[in-house]
Amino acid sequence: MMKGPAFLLAVVAVAMWSCAEGPRSSGTRQDSGHAVAQHTEVCVATSEQEIASLFDRWNNSLRTGDAHKVVANYAAKSVLLPLVSSKPRLTLDDKEDYFHHFLENRPVGRVDSRTIEIDCNTAIDEGLYTFTFEKTGAQFKARYTFAYKWDGWEWLITSHHSSALPEKE
Repeated sequence: MMKGPAFLLAVVAVAMWSCAEGPRSSGTRQDSGHAVAQHTEVCVATSEQEIASLFDRWNNSLRTGDAHKVVANYAAKSVLLPLVSSKPRLTLDDKEDYFHHFLENRPVGRVDSRTIEIDCNTAIDEGLYTFTFEKTGAQFKARYTFAYKWDGWEWLITSHHSSALPEKE
């Protein structure tokens, strides 16, 4: 007859011991001998339409002719691998220097095709775009990738890669 209460007492003791352990400070938990990262981030709701509009925001900032306004679209910790420069632009000052020169020909971008992928507080917009340089009338077709991260207030570019299309195959 004592078997029932003893079993119940053992279950309660194990449950209390499990609860008392609490979360680990390293942000991981053990699961069958493997460390598993705990995810506590709250994901902001977004849509493909909103992510697509971020290109429009960036493109509109190009049209101002103000490099500082263009750079305001980029996170402080971001990478720009630009269209017409072989130098990676890692700091906001590097990016501003690049755009100061890029804006001289008054570029206007147009997305020709795109794919958008959305995850928790990150998004990727990649595809093909065409730049028309209003000062010269020249056009340039290129591939692009914009990676965005939600910073708690707004979507910012964390990685921007642009490269010329290869010669026709």
